[in-house]
Amino acid sequence: MSFNPDTLNKYPDEPGVYLMKDKENKVLYVGKANSIKKRVKQYFSEQDTRPLIPYLIKSVHTIDTIVVNTEKEALLLENNLIKKHKPKYNVLLKDDKTYVSLVLTKHKWPMLKLIRFKKRPPKGTYFGPYTNARAARETLDLINRLFPLRQCSDQELVNRQRPCILYDIKRCSAPCMNLCTQEEYKEHVLNAKHLLRGQSKKVLTDLKSKMQKASDALEFEQANVYLQLIKKIEHVIQVQHVDNSFSYDADVISLYREGADLLIAKLVYRLKKLVASEHFSFSNIVSLNREVLENFILQHYTKEHLPPQIIVSEKLEEKNFLQEILSEELGKKVEILFPIKGEKKKLIEIATKNAKSLFAREKDQRALEEKRLLDLQEVLQLNHFPHKIECFDTSNLSGSSHVACMVAFTNGKKDKSKNRLFNIKSAKSSDDYGAMKEVLFRHYKKQKENHNLPNLIIIDGGKGHLNLALEVLDKLNLANIDLISLAKHSSRHDKGLTEEKVFVPHLKDPIIIDPTSPLLFLLQNIRDEAHRVAISFQRKKRKITTSELDQLQGIGPVKKKALLKHFKSVKNLKNASIEEIKKVKELNEKDIATLLEFKKK
Repeated sequence: MSFNPDTLNKYPDEPGVYLMKDKENKVLYVGKANSIKKRVKQYFSEQDTRPLIPYLIKSVHTIDTIVVNTEKEALLLENNLIKKHKPKYNVLLKDDKTYVSLVLTKHKWPMLKLIRFKKRPPKGTYFGPYTNARAARETLDLINRLFPLRQCSDQELVNRQRPCILYDIKRCSAPCMNLCTQEEYKEHVLNAKHLLRGQSKKVLTDLKSKMQKASDALEFEQANVYLQLIKKIEHVIQVQHVDNSFSYDADVISLYREGADLLIAKLVYRLKKLVASEHFSFSNIVSLNREVLENFILQHYTKEHLPPQIIVSEKLEEKNFLQEILSEELGKKVEILFPIKGEKKKLIEIATKNAKSLFAREKDQRALEEKRLLDLQEVLQLNHFPHKIECFDTSNLSGSSHVACMVAFTNGKKDKSKNRLFNIKSAKSSDDYGAMKEVLFRHYKKQKENHNLPNLIIIDGGKGHLNLALEVLDKLNLANIDLISLAKHSSRHDKGLTEEKVFVPHLKDPIIIDPTSPLLFLLQNIRDEAHRVAISFQRKKRKITTSELDQLQGIGPVKKKALLKHFKSVKNLKNASIEEIKKVKELNEKDIATLLEFKKK
């Protein structure tokens, strides 16, 4: 039996929290009110026209209440209960493990890396957290383009015997080989910190001063290095710069909603500049917009990333209590503003436009693919975000028609324009290892020259194939590229599932991914696409190379290839005149006579 509204008159007319539960006693919704009785009655009246209310009320079996002394206590209790019960119809920020942050590691040679929240996060200086993984990755890419910080792991740093390709293209100062002083490296780290904190003016002033000193000392080459860096940073500032009407840090938060689905956009201003943006998506929300923002502010902000001013798009009833709570958290005054005119109102309008645009984009698959690739990076312990993936496979039939292919995936999707097909030139037909080694060396020698390298290489095979690929990459000085091999482990025929072994360098045992995981599906999809392309190419080549011409004495592979290239098919050859056959330069008089006999059959 569903909830009986007639019992609402017995509910307390005092401030507190109410918990709506289903017949299994599972909490569906948690709310707060100055008067519990008046607020809960509204759900069962026709005045509340929110689209999801009928579905919520239909599921409610009981409503529990907790009375408190003040509205502030009700606000805090509501927040704690939402976190505890994770109700279906409440706004609930995801756990910190779904966030990503940038961290400058605590090390003699610090590196900037993208990480998820962990129980034991690495020591260092943190920036974020970001819920938009793409924004965090783009920020990381920008810093790596501007400042030559190392991108290799601590283990690679210790074990390297020579600089990697990043040094050659001026993306790393090669501290692994002591090709820069610690003072020079610290300067890059400090500039990266300033830029991540939005202090670009300080960075530019410092660089211009050093450029002038280098010029005065007639060190024109070094002065030009500073000049190019200044130009890059000024370009970034020109693109990202947005003036505001305040001289200190602030966040601007706006909400866009369609029915029970909504998105909150947050623009982060630091020292008069827009330095970052984040967005948060929610579904099945029955709360009013102002209640959503109140819950969001309480759940989202911690001492580490709490600005002194928060500008919001809705007038909040609990503004004063929220300001008190956040001020206690920060240790100094925090203001929450709802502007109705002026420059701050314009900032809200910008945030609202962002929220609307992002809401539409969230309906696409791009956000899902981004998260999946980030999960892949975490699970496989990759050094780099796998934006560009290249996968290799070989194919032969009974030791003949040996071929290989490389298929490319960009942002988790097939990129056919970058696929490559290979005829095996030097390896024996039955030598799978030799074929893979040949193809990898040929391909990446060329790609290294073109500075067009992937973030992740996948090899179809086991530990042996992985070690072979490592050997090739090391020979080409490309060991900084992430590499894995994928091999079938076992099949669960009862459920139609296939487990896979994922071999990763420097790990003794393979990683076994859950056969129901979307990450495994992604890897299998990439590997299967490589297998399909290789088989298709092998069959096409075999169709060309196996024909009636194979039976003709004196017509070997070279002459056969020349004939098929000239006539396109055996049928056309049979219909050709003797004058046309004589145009094939590779043929002698004996071959022409043989072909004339062939035409008669």
